[in-house]
Amino acid sequence: MTEKQKMLAGKMYNPLDPVLVDEREKARLLFQDINSLNENKKEERIQKLYQLFGKAGKNLWVEPPFFCDYGYNIEVGDNVFLNYNCCILDVMPIKIGNNVMMAPNVQIYTATHPLEAKVRNSGEEYAKPITIGNDVWIGGGAIICPGVTIGNGAVIGAGAVVTKNIPDNVVVGGNPAKIIRQIENPK
Repeated sequence: MTEKQKMLAGKMYNPLDPVLVDEREKARLLFQDINSLNENKKEERIQKLYQLFGKAGKNLWVEPPFFCDYGYNIEVGDNVFLNYNCCILDVMPIKIGNNVMMAPNVQIYTATHPLEAKVRNSGEEYAKPITIGNDVWIGGGAIICPGVTIGNGAVIGAGAVVTKNIPDNVVVGGNPAKIIRQIENPK
């Protein structure tokens, strides 16, 4: 297997592989261009976002600055809004549903490292995919950790650190995030 194949399979891989370094550099140049466009070039910014992301539905809006690893592992549905300073480490697929809003400084991390120091110090890493359902609101400064699925209609409180799957129609908050309450009469 190539290092990229290992990465996409969730196996330990070398992130310094020349192919992966090149792909991250291409994504970096594209999102730096996106971030540098001023307000009178919104349409150009949106077109470049559609180039960067693997798949994106209609009405995508991302406030700069935005950061990611590869871009091609990000899939978003319709009516998705990412506010200022969103960082997505898309080593593995990240699927974001329809009608999702993210406040400033939201961090989404698929990348992770071994717990054992000797293995971690090898420089190899691995990743776990993330899925965010439809009609989700993620509050400012929230962190979504590797391997998490967030259910439809969920609200993630500001500053929450989501380390485990979140069911549909709940409000969560804290570190680690815990269910605060059910959302009554979800749409």
